[in-house]
Amino acid sequence: MVHGTLEVLLVGAKGLENTDYLCNMDPYAILKCRSQEQKSSIATGKGTTPEWNENFIFTVSDRTTDLVIKLMDSDTGTADDFVGEATIPLEAVYTERSIPPTLYNVVKGEKYCGEIKVGLTFTPEVVSRNLPLCLYLYMNVEIFNLILTLNPFVIYCLHPFSFGCHFGN
Repeated sequence: MVHGTLEVLLVGAKGLENTDYLCNMDPYAILKCRSQEQKSSIATGKGTTPEWNENFIFTVSDRTTDLVIKLMDSDTGTADDFVGEATIPLEAVYTERSIPPTLYNVVKGEKYCGEIKVGLTFTPEVVSRNLPLCLYLYMNVEIFNLILTLNPFVIYCLHPFSFGCHFGN
């Protein structure tokens, strides 16, 4: 079961299609992880090669399978233009814990329209279930403290009436 924090490093993009015909576009990114949505700063005047170097934090669970990054061009006086989007699968970061900044394709419909560079770090949340009750009832406090000293990642007891505990990392 996956549950924890996903840190996204939005580095930059390159080769984007310019949606402004008379000047450089002003791109920004909308990052979406299930129902959570965050917005980067606007890379004013940076055109087709914006750099952000911004971090974003999301709470994720096993139902969170993808990170979607939508690139937009900020326009004054008219609606912002959709530049394209990248869908990043999260399965690898759940197992590897960290993916260094990597280029992902940006597409508009089925058409390639540039690349975005993103780094990912997953920090799992350690879930404690019945730990105090189980260990307190069947072990004395000194043994409990020794176990926590040896392995601070004690997650849960296997059964409320057993002496076995599950140790995870």
